[in-house]
Amino acid sequence: MYAYIALALTVAFWGASFVALKVLLRELGPAAITVARFGIGMAFLWIVTAARRQLQRPTRRDLLWLAGLGFSGIALHQWLQATGLLTASATVTSWIVATIPVFVALLGWLVLHESLGRARLAGIALAAGGVTLVVSGGDLRALVSGAAGTPGDLLIVLSALNWAAFTIVSKHFMQGSSLRPATTMLYVMGFGWLFSLAWLGVEGGGEAIQRMSAEGWWAMGFLGVACSGLAYLFWYDALERIDATQAGVFLYFGPLVTAALAWPILGEPIRASMLAGGAAILVGVWLVNRRR
Repeated sequence: MYAYIALALTVAFWGASFVALKVLLRELGPAAITVARFGIGMAFLWIVTAARRQLQRPTRRDLLWLAGLGFSGIALHQWLQATGLLTASATVTSWIVATIPVFVALLGWLVLHESLGRARLAGIALAAGGVTLVVSGGDLRALVSGAAGTPGDLLIVLSALNWAAFTIVSKHFMQGSSLRPATTMLYVMGFGWLFSLAWLGVEGGGEAIQRMSAEGWWAMGFLGVACSGLAYLFWYDALERIDATQAGVFLYFGPLVTAALAWPILGEPIRASMLAGGAAILVGVWLVNRRR
C-alpha cells in the first residue's frame, strides 16, 4: 500500500512541477534552477536518510553506477526539461512525459529483446498519434510545415526517453546493490548536483537567485522539497517494492494535475485537440502495459 500512496504523491508533485518550472523560468535560467532545487532536495534527502539510519557507504563499483544515474536522471534530464520548457507549454510537456511507459516497452524490446505483440504495437502507434495531435494543436499541416510545435517539444520527447532508460537502469542497479533506496537517491542526486554545477559554470546566471520574487521562492521551495526531495525518494522507495512497469503506469495521471494547474496559474488553454490527443496517449499507454 505504501508504494502506491508514494507513487500517487510523486505523480502529483511532478505534474505540478512543470507549472512551477514555468513560473521560475520567468526569473532564472535552467542551470540556476536545477542547481538550487537539487541543492535543497539533497539537503532534505540527507536529513531523511540520516533519520532513517540508512546512511551507507557505497562501493567503488556502486559509485560508477551512481555517477551515471546522477548524470542521466538529474543533470541531463533537467537540462532537457527546463530548456524544453522555455518554448514548450507546461501542459503539452506533461502529456509528452506521459508516454514514458511506451518508451520503457520500446527499450525492453530493443535492449532486452522482449516481445511487443500486436496490442503493444497498436498502443505505441496510438500514443505516438496522440503526441502528434497534442503538439500540433490539431493542425497536422502546420506541424509538417514547421509552423506548429516548438523546439522544446523535441527536447521533452528526448527527456521522456531518457527517464525511461533511467528507470530501467535504476531498477537493475537496485537489484544488485545492497544500498537502500534513500541512500541510493541521495548519491544519485549528489552526483547530479555536481554535474549541474558545471552546467551553471558554463551558462551563468546564478546571481539572479538573489533577486527572486516571493512567488519565485515559493516555486523553488516546492520544486526543492516536494518535487526533488520527496518525489525522488518516493520513486525509489516504490521501485524497491514493485515492478518498474507498474510504477510507470502512475505517470498516466500527471497531465491531469498539470492541466488543472496550468490553466488558472499560467493561462494555458485546454483545447479539444489536447484532450483528444491526451486520451489517445492514455489508451495507447494502457495497451502497452496491460497484462496479456
